[in-house]
Amino acid sequence: MLGPYGDVLRRPGALAFSAAGALARLPMSMVGIGIVLMVSALYDSYGLAGRVSAVYVIAQAVCSPQLSRLVDRHGQARVMRPAVAVSAAGLVGLVVAALADAPEVILYVTATVTGAAIGSFGSLVRARWSSTLSDPRQLHTAYALESAVDELVFVVGPVAATLLATGVDPTAGLVVPLVAMVVGGYWFCALRATEPPVAPKGQPRPRGSVLRTPAMLVLVLVFVAMGSIFGANDVSTVAFAEEAGHKNLAGPVLAVFAAGSLIAGLLYGTRHWKRPLHQRFANGMIALAVGVSLFFLVDSLWALAAVMFVTGFAIAPTLINGNALVQQLVPAERLTEGLTWIGTALGVGVSVGSSVAGARIDAEGSHAGFLVVVVSAVVAVVAVLASYRTLRGDHTGHVHDAVEDGSPSATAGAAVAATELAECVEPDRSGR
Repeated sequence: MLGPYGDVLRRPGALAFSAAGALARLPMSMVGIGIVLMVSALYDSYGLAGRVSAVYVIAQAVCSPQLSRLVDRHGQARVMRPAVAVSAAGLVGLVVAALADAPEVILYVTATVTGAAIGSFGSLVRARWSSTLSDPRQLHTAYALESAVDELVFVVGPVAATLLATGVDPTAGLVVPLVAMVVGGYWFCALRATEPPVAPKGQPRPRGSVLRTPAMLVLVLVFVAMGSIFGANDVSTVAFAEEAGHKNLAGPVLAVFAAGSLIAGLLYGTRHWKRPLHQRFANGMIALAVGVSLFFLVDSLWALAAVMFVTGFAIAPTLINGNALVQQLVPAERLTEGLTWIGTALGVGVSVGSSVAGARIDAEGSHAGFLVVVVSAVVAVVAVLASYRTLRGDHTGHVHDAVEDGSPSATAGAAVAATELAECVEPDRSGR
């Protein structure tokens, strides 16, 4: 099963930049929760902790795509070396300010600096894979590998941050991601041999955002809704476990969800598929929506864990296909920016989903939170199906026979996507 991964990791420099990128992106799953744990412990205010964490997320959402545009224009090392230094300084400032019981405004300022310069190393790693690999099948495997790494980061990171902040020191949950940011970031930037080339200085540069492409805008909206699914689900699961009298089991249940995704991502990356990307992306989104809708119906933690494990198999393949669509939709010289928009959209959705679900849980209990999960999933599916032909674009070749050429009907596209969900997708064995 792991043969295809060995093939891509044996490419010169690939193992090094993938490992460095994995370490450098550990902060993406630890800093947000680390801020909440530290500020709530030192200031005795969950409200303030939530506001500081929100400021960090917003700064990251606004600035990361802009930072990626600079990366595409000037190169990864040239931009990210100073950015890592600035972000690390901001995080150190946040920890020092919290320990000194500084005014709220200082916490907001340092959180803003941290988020604005932290960037998206997941996007940088994927851009290197796109530059390193010319075979689409190998690139599919590499993207699957990075999605599996993302899942591993999100399994390990929050648990580690919580254990460190509650068992060692309130600031310890931020010290580890700080070290990972500096060590992983500078290690990654030092690997210049695999850095993607930048466009020559005399070459005209495209203006405006990649979001001017309709299909990219659709993807961003869908990924916001997907992030909302994950954020609302995290909060709802904790509340459900608490209502069941086993709050300590919330972490393991969520880990089961991520484990299903991790397994699916590794399996998905070992096979190559005949269906066009936009069809596979739509199928995965529908499968994810069907699965999370069942969370609302369960009545025990064991049932929730079982449903989550199975549903998790839809996550990584959908994320893999979404990132691969970006690679097809945007010019190569703007790939980092496009991938960063996707990652940023996911992060924004997580914050929105957790906030809305938290408010609903306070009012009506955990099932109200799971209802937010269901609504987010419906929004994602509607967006995908209504924009099915837009996602198809010109790069996918012929349309399924059920859709007439030239027809603008979103309903026809929706019918095709829904029908293909039930079809078996055969592996492409040509040339193997």
